[in-house]
Amino acid sequence: MNTASGGPPGFRVDVDQNPYLPVGGTEVHAIVTVAAGPSGPPPAAAPGAGPPRPAAGPPPAAEVVIIDGSGSMYGEKIVAAKRAARAAVDALRDGVHFGIVCGTGVARPVYPAEPRLVPADAGTRAAAKEAVGSLDASGGTRMGTWLTLADELFAPFGAGALKHAVLLTDGQNNEQTEGFERILARCSGRFVCDCRGVGTDWNVDELRRIASALLGDVGFIRDPDRMADDFRALTERAMGKSVADVALRLWAPKAARVRFVKQVAPGVEDLTGRAAPSGPQTADYPLGSWGEESREYHLCIEVPAGAPGQQMRAGWVKLVAPSAGGAVLASGNVLAEWTEDEARATEINPRVAHYTGQVELSRAIQEGLKARREGDDESATVRLGRAVALAHASGNRATAEMLGRVVDVVDPATGTVRLKKEVEKADEMTLDTYSTRTVRTRGAGESAKGE
Repeated sequence: MNTASGGPPGFRVDVDQNPYLPVGGTEVHAIVTVAAGPSGPPPAAAPGAGPPRPAAGPPPAAEVVIIDGSGSMYGEKIVAAKRAARAAVDALRDGVHFGIVCGTGVARPVYPAEPRLVPADAGTRAAAKEAVGSLDASGGTRMGTWLTLADELFAPFGAGALKHAVLLTDGQNNEQTEGFERILARCSGRFVCDCRGVGTDWNVDELRRIASALLGDVGFIRDPDRMADDFRALTERAMGKSVADVALRLWAPKAARVRFVKQVAPGVEDLTGRAAPSGPQTADYPLGSWGEESREYHLCIEVPAGAPGQQMRAGWVKLVAPSAGGAVLASGNVLAEWTEDEARATEINPRVAHYTGQVELSRAIQEGLKARREGDDESATVRLGRAVALAHASGNRATAEMLGRVVDVVDPATGTVRLKKEVEKADEMTLDTYSTRTVRTRGAGESAKGE
C-alpha cells in the first residue's frame, strides 16, 4: 500500500494492492481508500491556477426538501411527511439557504412561495414550518419537474457551494423515459440528491437511478413514523459536508486502458462511465461532496505486459477540488511489477478479494429478485443462494438477515436455499434497496509513501 496526504479538510489516500503480476499478466487491481478528517494545511494549487483560497469555515450551502404531494400520499404519509420536512428545517445550519418544494404533476415552491432560497434563521425556520402545513395530497407524479425546479433553485450558487436535495415519494414516475433521462443528465454534477421511498408502491430501480445520477443514496422508510428521524439525519449529514465537488483524477500510462472505477464502500456505485477527460492520459471521476468520512474505490487498469523484474507506475491517483482551481488534496500510486515467482504473482490482495465479492453480492441480489418477480424460480434460487453464500463469507450480517426474509436458508456456506412461498413486499423492497450497501474489511494493512 502507498499513501499520501494533505490539504483541507485533511484528505488522505491509501492504495491497497498486490503489485506483482505473472509474466504476460496485464490486469492491475487496487483498492483506493479516500479519507477526510479534520482540517489540515492548505493544498497545493494546480499549475497556473493561482493560490487556493484559505480555509475559513464551511463553504456556502443550499438545501432543497422535495415532498411528494400526489394523491397516493393521502392520510398518514402526508402527515408524516410534514413532520419530516419540519425536522429537516430544524437541522439546518444558520445561514444555509433552503427551500421546500411540493411535487405532483408539476413542482411548486411551498416555502418561500417564490422560486428562490432563503437563509436559515429563527424567523425563516418558523415561517417554513408553518408553510408546510399547506401540503396536501392530490395530483400525479412527475419527478423530472421536481428535479428541474430544484436545479433552478440551486442555479444562483457557484461551483464551490454545497448543494443538497432530499426527495421523498411513495409512487412511481409518470414521465416518458427519454425526457426524464435528459433531465437527469442535465442535473448530474450540479447538485447531490438523496432519495427516500415510503410505502410499497414506489419503484426501487427508479429511485436508485436518480440517486446514482445525482451522487446520493436511496433508502426505504418502512414506517412513516420514522420519516422525521430519517430526514433529520439526512439533513445533519448534509450540514456536516465541508468540501463540494471533489473528483478522483486518474492518470494511466500510454497504451494502458482503465477498465473500471467503482465505489465499493460504503456502497456500490460504478463511476466508469462518468470519466471526464482532464488532461493528457488523465480523467476525472466525480465523488461529490465530502465531510469527515471515508470511502473506498476499486480500480482496474489494463497495461501492456512487461518482462520479469520490470516495474512501472500503472496509475497515479489524485484527489482534486475543481472549484478551488484544481487544488490537489492528496495522491497515491498504483504499481505493477512482473515476476516469475508464482506465489507472489497469484496472491490476491485480501481487500481486492473482499470488495470483488461485495460487488458480486449486490449484483446477485438484484438479479435474483428480478428473476423472482418475473417468475423464474430456478434462476432466482441460484442467484439468491449465491448471495447468501457471499454474505455469509464476508460477514455481512445485515444483508444475510434481509435475505433470510426472502429465502429459507438450508446451508449458508454453500448457498443452498429455497424460495419462500410468501414474502412481504416490504421485505423484498428492503433487500433490494440496501443491496448496494457493503461491509468494510477490518484493516487497511501497511502503507508506503506516494508522490
